[in-house]
Amino acid sequence: MPAVTPQPAPTLRDEAAAADAWLAERLDTTVPMLMRRHGIDAWVLVAREYNEDPVVVTMLPATWLSARRRTILLFTDGGTRRAAVSRYSVGDHFPAVWDPDAQPDQWQALAAALEEADPDQIAVNTSETFALADGLSHSEHLALLAALPARLTDRLVSGEPLAIGWLETRIPSEVTALAEACRIAHGVLQRGLSTEAVTPGVTTTRDLEWWLRQTVHDAGLGTWFHPAASVQRTGGVTREGFASHPDDAVIQPGDLVHVDFGIVRRGLHTDQQQHAYVLAPGEAKPPEGLVAGIAAANQAQDLLMAEMVVGRTGNEVLDAARAACAEAGLDATIYTHAIGVHGHAAGPTIGLWDQQGGVPGAGDYPIYPDTAYSIELSVAAPVPEWDGRVVRFMLEEDAFHDGAGIRFLDGRQTEPWIIG
Repeated sequence: MPAVTPQPAPTLRDEAAAADAWLAERLDTTVPMLMRRHGIDAWVLVAREYNEDPVVVTMLPATWLSARRRTILLFTDGGTRRAAVSRYSVGDHFPAVWDPDAQPDQWQALAAALEEADPDQIAVNTSETFALADGLSHSEHLALLAALPARLTDRLVSGEPLAIGWLETRIPSEVTALAEACRIAHGVLQRGLSTEAVTPGVTTTRDLEWWLRQTVHDAGLGTWFHPAASVQRTGGVTREGFASHPDDAVIQPGDLVHVDFGIVRRGLHTDQQQHAYVLAPGEAKPPEGLVAGIAAANQAQDLLMAEMVVGRTGNEVLDAARAACAEAGLDATIYTHAIGVHGHAAGPTIGLWDQQGGVPGAGDYPIYPDTAYSIELSVAAPVPEWDGRVVRFMLEEDAFHDGAGIRFLDGRQTEPWIIG
């Protein structure tokens, strides 16, 4: 066979061009779809330099690393028309429509643009439930209210469904890129959960965390949280619960090692949790009880994903999945979240580790098509080879919902990795 010539890695300039292409497609397709879905005519987004609305940040061109002065983005006619009521055009997508010489007051220029558009509803980014949809700062909100005539202020509504929908909806090319990010993250995890990173009896869980962090950094990728590594073993555990970071521990033969890990690539986030078993002297494979525990957690994943039907709220999915797990005899805890341009991203919350009865607000948001999730949960099960000690098998893998169903983006762990 002919030799395969390695392809050069994309340059930062190439990555910026790809990001701008995504942005153009999303602005042309996603915003009008969302505004039609929710019956909103106009959407106003306001940000100031270094205090950017989380949504505005995702609408800036790749060469804008922050907003400039006060940046006001305006969508009208159901999202089919875009403008920047600002001193500068915002890339090629938001032409500037404010002439400071003719109207020195930027807020009055916005009011005039809205008067001309005469929308029935004007969305602004305020939300009591979602931080990502609450980007309009207090002072900017007051200035907006002062500038608009009463007949327009009466039309202001929360832009929460637009903000969350914009952040959570993925176009096909983003899905491909997110799957690739998952593949890369899985590769780093597999290396970390091996003798490349772990020398039993020497390496500590903190060493492993920093190995993962350094490896991601050296690859030119980002991390959105510090990795967490812990062990469970027949004589005890280093992690007593969900709320506290596990103690540092030397990784020993016979340990079940757990890692929570995520990377950032091309602005998209991953979130994965996997396990590895450190072979003890004389062992050729993990104890069957540990393998069975991973299988039980896989079963819980399947039961949860079967309940993730478009239109159901996070709380409805949680209730149905917990009932299905209980009927199957699984002691499961479910705490699944959206993934995408943030780690704990915009979208429905499907349980929290300390709120298994439902999450008011964030859990009442429904599942929509073209959205991604971290299928995060755990199953507690006794391990016969460890004198019946109950072990918590914590798994997390990223998945995509195309509207008809949900699938893992790069497979999932079905048995422990082996160290030794």
